[in-house]
Amino acid sequence: MNSKILSVAMAAVFCTFNATAQQAPTADQVVSALEKLSGVHPGERRNHIIGICVGGSFVGTKDVQAFTRSALFSGATIPVIGRFSLAGGNPKAPDATKNPRGLALQFKLPGNSIHHFTMLNVPVFGAATPQTFYNALLSNMADPATGKPDPEKQKQFRETHPDAKPLGEFMAKNNPPVSYANIDFFSIHTFKFINANNQTTLVRWHFVPEDGVKRLTDAEMGMMPARFLDDDLIAKTKKGPVRWNMMLTIGQDSDVQTNPTIYWPAERKTIQAGVLTLTSATLQKGADCEKINFDPLVMADGIAPTDDPILQFRSPSYAASFVKRLTGN
Repeated sequence: MNSKILSVAMAAVFCTFNATAQQAPTADQVVSALEKLSGVHPGERRNHIIGICVGGSFVGTKDVQAFTRSALFSGATIPVIGRFSLAGGNPKAPDATKNPRGLALQFKLPGNSIHHFTMLNVPVFGAATPQTFYNALLSNMADPATGKPDPEKQKQFRETHPDAKPLGEFMAKNNPPVSYANIDFFSIHTFKFINANNQTTLVRWHFVPEDGVKRLTDAEMGMMPARFLDDDLIAKTKKGPVRWNMMLTIGQDSDVQTNPTIYWPAERKTIQAGVLTLTSATLQKGADCEKINFDPLVMADGIAPTDDPILQFRSPSYAASFVKRLTGN
């Protein structure tokens, strides 16, 4: 193929990609793209397919009641079911893969109500809109001719989606963790805390491991067993509790609340909001967390979502994946 024909062919590919990119995706389209990217694994999650179930409790700090009337911060011990996970839909991806890790928590509040936290171990998300997230999936699809993603398509995505840059920069500088017990987790999104006087405060939060954040070296990344994170956490919880301190950042009205790719100013006030204690870890097959849909919009009184388009989109996309899991697809 001569250079002129090749240029025309590449232009056609880019035009097709851009035309698709301009259409706002539906939840089903995003889930279908995840399936095309990683394959369909019946009965399993389409993203964060690799995971481990955990159990424990959370005790919130009563001082936080100045900002929210949520029962999470009553000072009582709140039972928790959780799930640690590795981003992506490949069930054979090794734990040392340089992908984000997730921590999803379901709090069992008084009166049979529940509340979810669905966090990542990165301080920013990789997309400001569902469209960017969808376009990222499209850019990473394998070329039928090579079986690998097209570098030119990936390059074009990076050049045309600056909202993906902050996460890319963070991932480039930070290796995977040595243990789930040594990961810090971020709310990613901004939320609204509402107190007893109906006053609203913008917040973000950060779960900091009691044992500190520890990452693999470049050399260690190539030497770790495939499921070392699961084995390590099971062993650790058998020896004793594993804990994280919840640190709450208090926002200001001027802070960005609908774009999870933007950092808040470093000088924002931060207070301790509670302690998460995990006492058990179990392989997810058949365990309590396996069938839970950790929808981040499942919220009890006193905490509310913002209009962040990614946060709002997660709920229908999780539901689409959940339905497929329940029906064995």
